[in-house]
Amino acid sequence: MRFSIIVTSHNQRPFIRQAVDSALAADGAAAEVIVVDDASTDGSREVLSAYGEAIRLAALPANRGAAAARNLGFRMASGDYLIFLDGDDALAPWAIKVYDRVIESERPKLVLASLLWFSGEIPVVPASGHPREVRIAEYQDYMKKDRTFGPSATALVVERQTLEQVRGWSDDFPVMEDVDLLMKLGDVGPAIQIVSPQTAFYRVHPGNTMNNVPRYLEQIRRLLEKERVGGYPGGRERSFDRHAAMGGHVVAFLKRAWRAGRYREALSLAALGWPMVFASALRKCNLALRGPRPCETLGL
Repeated sequence: MRFSIIVTSHNQRPFIRQAVDSALAADGAAAEVIVVDDASTDGSREVLSAYGEAIRLAALPANRGAAAARNLGFRMASGDYLIFLDGDDALAPWAIKVYDRVIESERPKLVLASLLWFSGEIPVVPASGHPREVRIAEYQDYMKKDRTFGPSATALVVERQTLEQVRGWSDDFPVMEDVDLLMKLGDVGPAIQIVSPQTAFYRVHPGNTMNNVPRYLEQIRRLLEKERVGGYPGGRERSFDRHAAMGGHVVAFLKRAWRAGRYREALSLAALGWPMVFASALRKCNLALRGPRPCETLGL
């Protein structure tokens, strides 16, 4: 089997049915759908139980966080590639077809998807609006990427053996675990970024973890500290690439901390993360001179 779709959820009863339905309805290659309930207390488990054998359902006995839930789904999976989907998001109807085409053509270790952000109801796209081609950019590895990418588990497709090599998601990152995983996967091999079409829908709502600025500031400091002590691959030879890859996240949370009035924390983050910001700025200057890597077009 080529794909395992791993849906994870904690207290997302208002959204989980739409997430699972989108996974079951996706066109393209056959895929198993694994749903991991992270000890929900809002009745989500009853909603999921109604799917019967259409999904493989697992549950954590205590709330352990998204990373632990994804690792449980990862250990259950039999697909060659793992598609991750948060319980408040949804796959586009053509997502599996697009991923299958990219993998058939390029055999990457990692696929970075493009997300459509929305609020309210999931966008409905008529059959006439389904894409007929895929535009991709191919990179030596994730750390050589030269286009903007907003990290989200829902935007990641990872070869299962590659995820095994880096021992899965880091359970000790309650947020920013997606950035941590990307840094762990930074030098594993070919990475494909899907420039278009968007293959998943990211729901914006008050419960999004990204709204918790203090928690994110704490975790980005942990990411920087992990880099400082050599916790990510590539050694000294790839330090510039790692720093450039992390710099954008530092800048984003410097701005958010400042807007939230957390000036002392913003200054502390700037002092710790300035090498990453500097490397990111240098990469952007180089990109402005030479332009991004050319895209390739694949027919669907």
